[in-house]
Amino acid sequence: MIAEGSSVVIRAVAVDDTIVTLEQAAVDTLRTGLRGNLVAADSPGYEDARPVWNGLIDRRPALIARCLGTSDIAQCVSFARERGLRLAIRGGGHNIAGLGTCDGGIVIDLSSMRGVLVDSTQRTARAQAGCVIGDVDAETQLHGLAAVLGFVSTTGIGGLTVGGGFGYTTRRFGWTCDNVRSMDVVTADGRVVRASETEHPDLFWGLRGGGGNFGVVSSFEYALYPLGPEIVAGVMAWRGEEAADVLATVAEFVAAAPPELTCVTILRKAPPAPWLPAEVHGKLVVVLAVCHTGAIAQAEKDVAPLKAFRKPVGDIVTRRTYVAHQRLLDATQPKGRRYYWKSEYLPRVEAAMLARALAHAERLVSPHSTIAVFPIDGALNRLGPEHSPAGNRDAAAVLNVMSSWEQATDDAVNIAWAQTAWEDLREFSTGGNYVNFLADDEPESRVRAAYGTHYQRLREIKQQWDAANLFRVNKNIAPAP
Repeated sequence: MIAEGSSVVIRAVAVDDTIVTLEQAAVDTLRTGLRGNLVAADSPGYEDARPVWNGLIDRRPALIARCLGTSDIAQCVSFARERGLRLAIRGGGHNIAGLGTCDGGIVIDLSSMRGVLVDSTQRTARAQAGCVIGDVDAETQLHGLAAVLGFVSTTGIGGLTVGGGFGYTTRRFGWTCDNVRSMDVVTADGRVVRASETEHPDLFWGLRGGGGNFGVVSSFEYALYPLGPEIVAGVMAWRGEEAADVLATVAEFVAAAPPELTCVTILRKAPPAPWLPAEVHGKLVVVLAVCHTGAIAQAEKDVAPLKAFRKPVGDIVTRRTYVAHQRLLDATQPKGRRYYWKSEYLPRVEAAMLARALAHAERLVSPHSTIAVFPIDGALNRLGPEHSPAGNRDAAAVLNVMSSWEQATDDAVNIAWAQTAWEDLREFSTGGNYVNFLADDEPESRVRAAYGTHYQRLREIKQQWDAANLFRVNKNIAPAP
């Protein structure tokens, strides 16, 4: 922000990367029209408002609009469109690529919009787009119901849902986006519309996996399912020396598991957690994150073979609330740590893939890094490939190489470890990948691979709803000519 003559101006960045001058009067008009706060680079609280979850991403927007409702969003979209400003949308800010922020543009920050309204009779919940998973879980579990969401309670529901979304209940109920009934959307021209199977169905289709390319979703209506409040869940671990045998046995066990049971396999160095003995801290372990959402007696019977196998070095799989389990992995992904991920869909979990994953886990650079296999087979495979752009309905699991570290001086070595492991493992892929796990440096070819045959249809929907590509700070789908 600088003074020119008698007026104060703000230098911002346009969508074409040119510099735009914003007069203070225009900014003040926007500020007074919002119910929420407008934070500029010289405003108190700017340094607290601008960081996103991934500490590797360090960007400085010109303006951050902390919206309180749909009207705030619509005003900000119009402000950005009329001036050609670079525009980013932030929900929980948890995206690995840092898509919730931008340099020099305006950020529409939805993180204060966290209302959840549950209709227990219809088994639906309307959640504002700034909610994190924990917000929705807390409200729905009051009624013994749950939405299909992710694994870390601090993840924003917005990016999770429009990118597909999967979690512990995906094997039972499908992608998160398969379980959305409607969305309220602010479009590029500032209109507010509802998208559903019967209202703007093309937009609804595109938003169920196509990311933030078509508009700003201000709220989601989710289908809910009876679940909890008590389930059988937790984590267990075996020593690295037993890893090969454990991985083979777990893979066989998971392949035969009922849809109520999800077991995420994680290779990592043992953290200094109280449930693990001190002698394994810092050493390679196989961790299993277990979640059984069926009847308690059956759940205990189903997980018993795991608890009995080779005597785990740590085991806290027990009866617990669903809300508590959803928070169990939060400490593994704190805000501000540096993250770099590489991911692929797997058609099956093969022995050769597990052997290579183990070899790369034995060369871990950071104590926080992991290689994880998330089973997703079940409900999503039973829907046709055209059901949504999330697609990839031939997948049985998600492989994610997750590099995580503390210091900027360690960026190169940790990124290189992840890239090397991914290059070695990607031959086991279906050829597709999960768009929400794409890092900041991924080429367009990887975005195309995430959507496969749906890519052209998405371009056509983009042309219809955002021909000027205002919403481009995302894994961008360019409008069709």
